[in-house]
Amino acid sequence: MNTSICLLSPAEQQLRLQKLNPAGPMIFCDPANLFYLTGRIFAGYLYVSSDLKPVYYIKRPLELTGGDIRYIRKPEDIAADFPDGFDTLGLELSSMPAADAMRLQKGLNARELVNASPLIMAARAVKTPLEISLLEEDGIKQAACYGRIPGLFQSGMTDIELQAAIEYTLRLNGCLGIFRTNGPMELHMGSVLTGENADEPSPYDFAMGGHGISPALPVGASGEEIKPDSVVMVDMNGCFNGYMTDMTRMYCNASSASQLNPRVLAAWECSREICHALAQAGLPGTEAKRLYELAVEIAERHKLTAYFMGHRQHAGFVGHGIGITVNELPVIAPRSKAVLAEGNVIALEPKFVIPGFGAIGIENTYVVTPAGLRCITPAPEEITPLI
Repeated sequence: MNTSICLLSPAEQQLRLQKLNPAGPMIFCDPANLFYLTGRIFAGYLYVSSDLKPVYYIKRPLELTGGDIRYIRKPEDIAADFPDGFDTLGLELSSMPAADAMRLQKGLNARELVNASPLIMAARAVKTPLEISLLEEDGIKQAACYGRIPGLFQSGMTDIELQAAIEYTLRLNGCLGIFRTNGPMELHMGSVLTGENADEPSPYDFAMGGHGISPALPVGASGEEIKPDSVVMVDMNGCFNGYMTDMTRMYCNASSASQLNPRVLAAWECSREICHALAQAGLPGTEAKRLYELAVEIAERHKLTAYFMGHRQHAGFVGHGIGITVNELPVIAPRSKAVLAEGNVIALEPKFVIPGFGAIGIENTYVVTPAGLRCITPAPEEITPLI
C-alpha cells in the first residue's frame, strides 16, 4: 500500500494549490477537500498559506510518510508551530461544525476567521486534465454497468429489488458506493423510480423525489412493483475513483418503447432535446442562468412546463457541477450568477414527472470545452426495454 501522504504528483498538487490561490493561512479538514488537495483522506488537518507549501497535521493513520508531516493528538497541538497566533485564519465555515471552528480559533489564537469554503469550491469547479480523465473513466464504467440492467430485471420485481441488483452490479465492477454531497442531503447509491412514487416530494434538494422505504431516508425507491408497460428511471452511483459522474437513463417493462403512452415518449424526447440544445449553447463565458432559461423555453414549447423538474414539488435547477461531490459549482439555475468556464464539469438533468406515469428524462455529465459541452457518459439515450 502506498503510504505517501500525498498521492498526487507534485505538479498536480501545485496546480490545485495555485487554483486555490490562498491569500493567507487556511486549514482544511473536510474529507472532500483533503482528497482534492492530496488524493487521499486522513483524520487531521492540512495547512496551506500563500507560499503553497502544505503542512500535514495527522491524527490517523500513523504510518503516512513524505511531505511536511506533524503527528498530533488534538487540534490545539498545531499551535506549537504558530506561537504568535493568526490575525486571520481561513476555515471551511460552510461545512465545519461551529464547535470545531470555535475550538480551532481559540486553540490557535486566531483573532479573525474567514470562510475558505467558497475559495476551494471555486477551485474545484474548474477541473484539471487529470480530474477530467478520471471523470471520463467513471463515465465509461458507469455506462457499461447500465448496459447490464435489462439482464437484471425479473417479472414482478419492485423498484427496490431492481435497485439492489444494480447496486450489486456496480459494486462488483469497482464502484466505491459512496455518494458524497455538499449540504444536508443523504442518498444511498442513487435512485430508481417507477410509477406514482416519482411524484412523492422529498425533503432533499434533488431533481427527483420518491417516498423511500423509511422516514429515516425519505427519498427514492419505495418498494413499488414495476408494472407492465411502465417506465423506470435509473439514476445510480458513478463513483469508481473518488470522482463521480451523474447519468440517468430510462427503461420500460415492455418489449418495445413504442408500446409506451405518447405522453411518456413526448416527455422523454423533450428531455433529450433540452440536453442537446444546452450542450450546443454551453460555451465558455455563457451565463448559467441562460442555460436554465433555454431549458424552460423548450419545456414551454412542448407544453410540459407543469411537469418540468417535478410536479407536486419542483426542483429549482436543471443542472449542477459535479466532481468529488455530486453537487458542485456551477449550478444551472434561474438566479445563478455563475458563468461557464472551460474545464467545468456539469450534469444536466432535465426531467419530468407525469402523473399516472412517473419520472421521465435523461441525464448526462458534460465537460465544458471551447466547442460546447462534451458528453462523457456514453450510454445510449433511448428508452431500453427490460424484457
